This record gives sequence, structure tokens and C-alpha cells, in this order.
Amino acid sequence: MLMTRLDRFFGLTASGTTIGREVIAGLTTFAAMVYCVAVNPMIMQEAGLDRASVLTATCLVAIFGTTVMGLLANLPLGVGAAMGSNVVFAIILVKQMNVPWPAALALACVTGVIFLLMSLTRIRERIAHDIPDTLRIGIQVAVGLVIMFIGMRNSGFVVANPSTFVTMGPVGSPKVLLTLAGFILTPVLIARRVPGSLILSIIALTFVGLFLPDGTGHTITRWPEQVVAWPQWPHETAFHLDPMYLVHHFFYVLPMLFFFLCTELFGTLANLLGVTTAAGMVSESGRIPRAKEAFITDALASIVGPLLGTSIAAVYSESITGVHAGGRTGLTALVIAGGFLTALFFWPLFMIIPPQATAPSLLMVGMMMFQGVRHLDLSNLKESAPAILTFIFALLTGNLINGMAIGTFSYVIMALATGRRRSITPVVWGLCVIFVLFFVVSANLHGHHA
Repeated sequence: MLMTRLDRFFGLTASGTTIGREVIAGLTTFAAMVYCVAVNPMIMQEAGLDRASVLTATCLVAIFGTTVMGLLANLPLGVGAAMGSNVVFAIILVKQMNVPWPAALALACVTGVIFLLMSLTRIRERIAHDIPDTLRIGIQVAVGLVIMFIGMRNSGFVVANPSTFVTMGPVGSPKVLLTLAGFILTPVLIARRVPGSLILSIIALTFVGLFLPDGTGHTITRWPEQVVAWPQWPHETAFHLDPMYLVHHFFYVLPMLFFFLCTELFGTLANLLGVTTAAGMVSESGRIPRAKEAFITDALASIVGPLLGTSIAAVYSESITGVHAGGRTGLTALVIAGGFLTALFFWPLFMIIPPQATAPSLLMVGMMMFQGVRHLDLSNLKESAPAILTFIFALLTGNLINGMAIGTFSYVIMALATGRRRSITPVVWGLCVIFVLFFVVSANLHGHHA
């Protein structure tokens, strides 16, 4: 009876799949995604948020988003805290721009609301069409490079140096050696297509850390007092949003609002297209099945995430592992959500994971984002220069907005100088205005602080 109802609700037979195959697919995707429960709290902790609360919020958002994806869109996709956006949230928005984290959460939540409205109208398609590929790729690669750097810095693999600004940490240090081992091990696991490569690497490095000294009389990894415990409600972060800061500093935070919107738009679109294409679901005309429902789900999860205490959510590209395992319907998504529900009860184990164990996963996430470079025609400077300037300036100035602004300005000047004025869309002109306003407001703010 239950099997018949599941078959009818999810259309298992029509999709050429079975309950057993969907369960295996869901577990496969969960194994590929669960590293976010270790990595996201560590990143958000940089912004001053309580790590244990963010851990719970990360699991809850994944449970909510993935369940809605399964029931509303009937797609085999996992949804969770967006990697990349969390780094921008913690490092750029909070640490560099000095936006208090409750205000940053409010900004992320507003992004979700705007994206929901965009998903219910045709505006989403218009903006997606109006942003040039070169700028989109430049921003994606810039975030990838920032993620790699954060992983290396947090683990002690790179440290400050007065003459070269950054250098490698002491080679004989156990922390550096453990991170280096991870940098070698993790790409090998991924290259060999080992299921759950990232979480396996995190587990292995955390375990080895139990036997290595950290230089303060302790070991790098410290054994928890308990392995299983009741989940803790995220008291320290849930519903701590400060929307009034956004009202008072609107033009200052506007570029970041645009960044999060772009991430939502292109991240979800790219992952949705990649996973559904792998599953053979895309029509001959290129239409993605139930795309509107998938975008609405993403938007809802991006509203719930900041309310609980983490950044915006996204469809995970790791969902493709479940598709390769045979997942075709929303039942796969419900199994993924069940995995995160289980993870909630093992939070003490996730809390002992050291930054040295998560750094290789950040490196790999950054590498995957860096792969956007392959879509650039490097022999055509009119196309490639804005993208390269975007990620080089973002990396070397340590500020994503600097890169986005320089890339946008260079795109406009290149287009005007080469007689391609018509290629400058209204969205790009609007971006130029946003960045000019940002720099004016920023200069005034720094002038007051000086």
C-alpha cells in the first residue's frame, strides 16, 4: 500500500526508477553533501556567530529545503547552506565591511524574499539574460579563489609575512603537515570518484588529528565528551536579524545584495541544469522540468536559513552523485533530508572537527568554482579582460567588491572603446551606478572613522 502511494505520488515507475534505487541515490548525495555540516559552522564562526547554533541551523535548513524540493518540485536535488556565499558573508560583509552579523543575516533574508518574488515573475529570466558571461564567470572564479585562501589561512597553511604579505606556514608544524596531507589526499579521492570524498577526507584528517600535537599541550583534534546528543535549538543565532541597519546603510550594502542575488540566480540555474541534464530530464528545447518550483524552493530555504542563523541556501551540485546512482524523483530528496535529520543528533562529533580537516574541502569547492575559467575565450581580450580583472583584483585586494567593480567598469569601457555600446545592458549600467554609490558611501564612512 505504502509503496503504491509512493509510486503514485513521486511517479517512480514513470521515471524509470524504484524505491530501492531512490534510497541509495539519496544516501549517496547525502554522503557527498554532509561536509557542509562541518565546514559551514567553521566559516560562519569567523563572523562571530556561535558555532554550535550554526551547526544546528545548517542541518535544519538542509532538512527544510531538501524536503520542500522533494515534495514541491519532485526533483532529486539536495539543498543546503551555500558554499561561497557563506565565505562572502563572514569574510567580506562582516569582517571587512564591518557590517554586524545580525544585519548581514537580515541582508541574506531580504535576498531570499527578492529572489522569491523574482521566481514568481519573469524578472529572473531578464536579469539572467542581461548579465554578461564574462562578469558572471569573473565573480564565480573570484569567490572560488577567496574560498581556497580562507581554507589555507584558517588551517595555518599560509601565514602573514612582512615582505611577501603571505607565505607558507612552518613546514615542520603538525598543523601544516596535516593540511598538506589533506590537500594531496582529497583531490585523489575525488579523481578516483570515491563516493562521499569530501566527508571521508574530513573524517580521516580529524581522526589523525587525535594523535598530533597542536603546540599548546593538546592534540589538534580533541575527543568529545559524548558522541550522540539531543539537538540544540540555535538560541544564539535564530531570529537575531537587524533589518534597521540595512535601512540606514542601504547604498553601502547594496553591492552585497546584488552579489547574493547573482549567486542565487546563477548558482541555482547552473546546478539545476547540470543535475537535470545528467538525469536526462531536460527537454530538446532546453527546458528544465519544474524549474519554477525548484527556484521557489531555493528562495524559501534562503529565507529560512538567515532566520535560523546561516547564510543563503542553494541547490548542491553534489546532487549529481545521486543522479549517477539512479535518483530521478523527489523521493531521493526526502532520503537526503533524512540523512541531515540523523546528523543533527551527532553534533558533538561535528564540533570537534579542526580547520585543518576542512581546509582541503574548501580547496576543492574553490577549485570547482575556478573551473568557470574554461568558458572564457582567453585569446579575446574584449571578453576575457573584465573576468580576469574581476578575480585578480578580488584576490589581491582581498575584497570581492573591488573585483566586481573593476570588472564591471572595464567591461563598459571595453565595450565603448570597441564600438559595442549596444552590448552594455541596463543591468550592467545599473551595476556601475551601484558601485559608484558604494565607493562614495564607503569613502564617507572611512572618512568619519579616520
